[in-house]
Amino acid sequence: MQQKLTHGGDWAGFEAEYGRPPLDFSANVSPLGVPWAVRRAVAKAARQAARYPDPLCRRLTEALARHESVKQEQILCGNGAADLIFRVVLAKKPRTALVTAPTFAEYEQALETVDCRVKQHMLTEENGFAVTPAILEEITPELDMLFLCEPNNPTGALTEPDLLRKILERCAACGTLLVVDECFNDWLDDPAAHTLKGELGRFSNLLILKAFTKLYAMAGLRLGYCLCGDEALLKAMARCGQPWAVSGPAQEAGLAALGEHRYVARLRAVIQAERPWLTSQLAGLGLKVLQGSANYLLLYSEKELAAPLRKLGVLIRDCSNYPGLNKGWYRVAVRTRQENRQLIATLRKVCGCENG
Repeated sequence: MQQKLTHGGDWAGFEAEYGRPPLDFSANVSPLGVPWAVRRAVAKAARQAARYPDPLCRRLTEALARHESVKQEQILCGNGAADLIFRVVLAKKPRTALVTAPTFAEYEQALETVDCRVKQHMLTEENGFAVTPAILEEITPELDMLFLCEPNNPTGALTEPDLLRKILERCAACGTLLVVDECFNDWLDDPAAHTLKGELGRFSNLLILKAFTKLYAMAGLRLGYCLCGDEALLKAMARCGQPWAVSGPAQEAGLAALGEHRYVARLRAVIQAERPWLTSQLAGLGLKVLQGSANYLLLYSEKELAAPLRKLGVLIRDCSNYPGLNKGWYRVAVRTRQENRQLIATLRKVCGCENG
């Protein structure tokens, strides 16, 4: 059965059609590639592939506890953040949940597996697709779960920290579980200023999602984790999936990645330099570009971009299938200067402004 894919990053489909790899701006992973320490760790772990992986991820959760400055008992690892999204939904079986729109598709997909009634809080272009205090009115005692993506995917918009805390407090008062996806938080200029991690001890209704996928270019290894002060919830989530969710190579890769401080510093420097450069170049082509805070940019074009770029070997994310967006919205990753120049040069051809 041929399945229609929801996300970007379909390099396999492109290679099957064209027989060559694409220049992929549709997936928001580190443009620096997999860190060498991670590659070595995976190669070494492959020699032990005959052994079952540790189902409790003991060494990894111990290292993550130090890295995140939380208790080891507050951590659960999974097969990517998407695995943990489905697990928390299966563990809680919410009857009513709220998601913003547009946002990451997996929240709603997971909620639909338990026949949950999903309400959408529509974000508007007038507000830069940012969450506003209006969301507080939709948090009522009937609401079992709320998903927030910080910064949001695909918009790159951030919720003001004061408002985030008001949302958390309102959820606590209403008995609502707040699931905050911080998978892109580490791309921010000051990640510590935006995370709700410091509230885990005070609010048992808070669950934070994190992943190695984007920051360390480990999308193919599938490794994520969540932080939560409700240990009973984490145990319930652990029971809502197979016991060996995280492979041995993935666990070793995670341990190695946590030591890659220079890699992360270099990566942040690249994104901080390239995001404004790419924004200005895209705007110079007459495209409407949102000011994002992560390693991707949301843009609007009256002219079709995805299909003609694909024919020229470049993949971008068509966002018309996101609730709250429509035809003409696209997301592009922020990559290296050389790759970003290739994207702009190809876009010039598609937009008909090669001589501009």
